[in-house]
Order: sequence, then C-alpha cells, then structure tokens
Amino acid sequence: MRAITHERYGPPDEVLRLKEIPRPVPRDGEVLVRVHAAPIGGDDWHLMRGMPYVARFVTGLRRPRNPVAGLEVAGRVEEVGANVTEFEPGDEVFGWCAGSFAEYVAVPEGQLLPKPVNLSLEQAAAVPISSFTALQGLRDGRIGPGQRVLVNGASGGVGTFAVQIARSYGATVTGVCGPAKADLVRSLGAEDVVDHTRERFADRGERYDLILDVQGSPSLAECRRALKPRGTLVIVGGTGGPWFWGTDRWFRAFALSPFVGQSLRVRVHTDDRADLLLMKELIEAGKVTPVVDRTYPLERVAEAIRYVQEGNARGKVVVTVP
Repeated sequence: MRAITHERYGPPDEVLRLKEIPRPVPRDGEVLVRVHAAPIGGDDWHLMRGMPYVARFVTGLRRPRNPVAGLEVAGRVEEVGANVTEFEPGDEVFGWCAGSFAEYVAVPEGQLLPKPVNLSLEQAAAVPISSFTALQGLRDGRIGPGQRVLVNGASGGVGTFAVQIARSYGATVTGVCGPAKADLVRSLGAEDVVDHTRERFADRGERYDLILDVQGSPSLAECRRALKPRGTLVIVGGTGGPWFWGTDRWFRAFALSPFVGQSLRVRVHTDDRADLLLMKELIEAGKVTPVVDRTYPLERVAEAIRYVQEGNARGKVVVTVP
C-alpha cells in the first residue's frame, strides 16, 4: 500500500516520503480501515520536526518511533480482527489512530465510532483531536449558560470547534482572529470578533469569565487583564523555542495560579471515546459542524502541512486518499 513515511526528524518537505509498504493486518480487537481522509493538525507538524525536543522522550529520541504519519482517520472498514463486535466490513467510521497518512490503517476498536450521519468522510476526519482540545479546554473552564467566553485563535481547527461548542452551552462568545477570517468566526456563532492585527483584546476593557487561549501568543498578564476577578484562563496552545515550545509559559501559569483570584490552567487533550461520542451527538443535532478549508491528495501532505503552519487555514485541512 502507499503511505507517507518519515524516518527522521526535520522539515516536512525534507523528511516525508511516499512509499510502498506492507498493508497492516488487524490484530485481536483491531479494525482495518480503508482510509478515505485524514486531517492535518499541529501535532503532525511537531511530530515531523521532533519539537519540542523534550517530547522526543515519548516520540523517539533520534528518529520517530512510528514511521507512518497521521493521527486521525475517517474511512470504511475493510476487515476486522478477532473479538471485534461493533463493526463489520463496509461500515463508515471515524476516530483517532497512528499512521493514517496511508491507504490502510489498523485501529483499536475502542478508538472508532460510526461516522456522523450528516457528515462526509472528509468532514468526519476533521473532528477528533481538534474537538477534544476545544471541548476539554472549555470544560476545564466550567463552561455554562450566560458566560462571556473569549476564544483566542478562533478561526483555526481548534478555535472553530471552540466557538460552536461554547455557543451550544449557552455562552456568549468573542473570537480573536485576522480580518480575512472574521466573517467565518461570526458565522459560527461569535457575537463579537477582535481583529488581532488592529488591536489587542486585553486593551478593549472587556472582561470575560473564560478565555480559551489556542494561539498561545499573549502574555499571562494580558490574559489576566481581560479576565474577571474570578475568571478562568485555559491555555491549550503555545509558541516558542525548539526545546520547550511554550511549556515554560504553562509552568508560569501553574506557579502563579495559587496566588491570584483567577484560575490559570493548562489543558493537553486526552483521546476519549466518550468525548468523541458527545461530539458526534452535537454534530448530528446540528449544533456543531466541522469547518474544512481545503483538501490535498496523499502525495501532497508536505504542502498541506506547510499551508497549515503558515497560518493560512480557515478551520481544518484534510488529506484525501483516493
């Protein structure tokens, strides 16, 4: 089968290769999925580059432990291993995995669900990790009706989910994004949009119950100025150098939080089937719709990653496998 492999760390254009490799065989409890679509996420870029360097203790010190890229999938069941009870060949499924930039991937049964009935496979592929990050971050901030919520980085993969999820909980949402994406963020339910090229949200005088920081660029002091005295900041994104990539800001938030009235939190998403089921229910109820900017064929994965990393994407970018 064809697959995108990376056997060393580096820029996607240099390390990704389209190769023929053996098709996986599903083990007990696994489902072999014929991949139709797999999204590009921030995690993919970090895994390609091996950054932050401290993450290599998990991903592989000198080279990637998993040579096939891709962390999420939507497709059709090709074959099932022993003891699989929920799926059979032909079922359309979506979920998270390891190695989805390929024609086939073997996935543990518990990491898949039936595709939402009102989504295409391309849309379904965009759901898992970005929606986990948005949902879990908002939940950490005790999202609820009547809250004033600011989403910093509202037009990307995580942000577009966060705006819609917050609205589904009855919150009033302000989104921060660039001018070209303001109409998109409003269409998703944001009542107000801050153009970060013209003003800083902390300078507007508005105060929020919850700030979900996807972008990772404002200082903790700026975020605290925009919070109510008992408000909550949840950091889900970061930027920085190759060693720690913004995790130093996480530690500053941990250290400061016990000494101030505001709650300063960090959320690293966890893959959770119950949360994927909740997202499926929200999607089928019409409360959340994945935003797919564009699709790329498998052989252009490096180009797709570069497009996302340059900050051009409106929502998610998805790789399709004909």
